[in-house]
Amino acid sequence: MLKNRKFISILSLLLIACLCLSACGGNQQPAEEQTPVEGYTFTDALGQEITVNNPQRVVSLMGSFSEVWVLAGGADTLVGTSYDTVDNRDLGLPEGIANVGTYQDPNIEEILALDPDLVLLSSETTRTDSHVALKDALSEAGITAAYFSVTHFEDYLNMLKICCDITGNADAYQTNGVAVQENIEQIIADNKLETEPSVLLMITFSGGIRAQSSDTMTGKMLADLGCHNILDDNPSLLQDFSVENIIETDPDYIFVIPMGNDDALAQKNLKENVESNPAWSSLTAVTSDRYILLPKDKFLYKPNAAWADSYAYLADLLHE
Repeated sequence: MLKNRKFISILSLLLIACLCLSACGGNQQPAEEQTPVEGYTFTDALGQEITVNNPQRVVSLMGSFSEVWVLAGGADTLVGTSYDTVDNRDLGLPEGIANVGTYQDPNIEEILALDPDLVLLSSETTRTDSHVALKDALSEAGITAAYFSVTHFEDYLNMLKICCDITGNADAYQTNGVAVQENIEQIIADNKLETEPSVLLMITFSGGIRAQSSDTMTGKMLADLGCHNILDDNPSLLQDFSVENIIETDPDYIFVIPMGNDDALAQKNLKENVESNPAWSSLTAVTSDRYILLPKDKFLYKPNAAWADSYAYLADLLHE
């Protein structure tokens, strides 16, 4: 009888313990029902602290930014883009996606009509700061506006990281960012020149020709590969571009980036502004067949996940 009472007592204690554990566990939510993180916060190119909460309607006002968002896994949430997204990049976006004006002249009414919860803008628009001018209007409408500045690969990597953090796609950052960075580092290690050839980098546009320094996108790539930009020694070339100054420095390479969609216009600008000078044909770069027109897709538009291809393209030219 004593054994039975002992057994019953032990059983009772076990039941009480189970009930206590059950009660304690009842205060915990299943993992899938726990409150999600309140949002992701970062600092944009204007120094603003931006917080986003799983945006589902995103508008991008620059083609390269649209591509970064797609590379970060956000294609399904992109509802509006600038015209250059469609004109210059094949992102496989649906035909019905809204166009909200050009990169230089976005249409605020069309942007607001899309009711976005995030707009991606450039802090470096070249005409009347058109993107920055939209900041107050977007803020008054309660729309999150995040500004980015992308010139070099490192800038792209930073923007991609932010976008991947927003979308929660860590694999996309590894594939489209870290792996590209490792590829670039290997290309530089394998191809960096020790002789530091002198280079002139030019860009053609409707108004003529402008020299570019090592601070520009292509300028930095050339510097990373061991080239010396003559503009670094002659900054006056930025304001006073002349064939006479070029002849005096006589660069080993001359690279030209055509701006715009008309390559014939680029060739016309070159003929009228530089090649018409009789002394041009005597330059070392010209006589050595190192006067080279670079493709726009690699050196005018931001190459993003294909940035390593641009480095490789230049490396091949410098080792011919």
